[in-house]
Amino acid sequence: MSSKASLQANSVPAPATQRQPMTVPDFMSAKLRGIKLTMLTAYDYTLARLLDDAGVDAILVGDSLGMVMQGEPHSLRVTLDEMIYHTKLVARGVRHSLLITDLPFMSYQVSPQQALENAGKLIKEGGAHAVKIEGGVRSAHSIAAIVNAHIPVMGHVGMTPQSVHRFGGFRVQKDESQLLEDALATEQAGAFAVVLECIPADVAQKISSTLKIPTIGIGAGAGCDGQVLVSYDMLGMFEDIRPRFVKQYGDLGREVVQAVEAYCREVREGTFPAAEHTFS
Repeated sequence: MSSKASLQANSVPAPATQRQPMTVPDFMSAKLRGIKLTMLTAYDYTLARLLDDAGVDAILVGDSLGMVMQGEPHSLRVTLDEMIYHTKLVARGVRHSLLITDLPFMSYQVSPQQALENAGKLIKEGGAHAVKIEGGVRSAHSIAAIVNAHIPVMGHVGMTPQSVHRFGGFRVQKDESQLLEDALATEQAGAFAVVLECIPADVAQKISSTLKIPTIGIGAGAGCDGQVLVSYDMLGMFEDIRPRFVKQYGDLGREVVQAVEAYCREVREGTFPAAEHTFS
């Protein structure tokens, strides 16, 4: 088998029964092996189980739940207790994927000690395998404190959603020198990977080629070492916001509406429940 064919074979997820759990070292080594990484969000057991069975490398319990689950305009009101709760639900559905949870707004900004304590809660009480923290240079000391306690950390630079007010909205970040500085600070602090959000593709490519750790893009082009999307976006279940970088792989929102319309119609017509749905 050629090296190219071998790489393609290695990049295809094995059936769920044969897959080994994804670990942090596995995640990091994918970059050296030339294998693109996949990550999606989940907030409950049912969706987590489906994503895990489908072969996704990592599942993120994102503070995006504030928007897609709670109907908020941003993620700033999500609490640590809510993140712990949703992580517990997702952890019950995960058998193979690496489970990562966001540290929510104001759960790490006060001090490295605060960041460490709250990261520990997400691991111990929630069941996460790793945590994600926004900010590069400004969060480096907190990342280092968490990593020094042997808790894996994924960084997040570029358009960091918790900074939405400072940025004046969800805007593309184009300061190349600042982005590179933030990404390098994240790596040097000990993070095992970093999310690059809403930055020009050529800048993301340069950062990816500079860093030794994997870069996970969202609105950052194909040059990253992997990609992440909010599952409700890519499944067509959340339309309050339609980011340009989202590819919709399904239209489950419309399917749900059609299914419920059919249910309502059959109940009102008296055709459901039928004999096969009834006990004698």
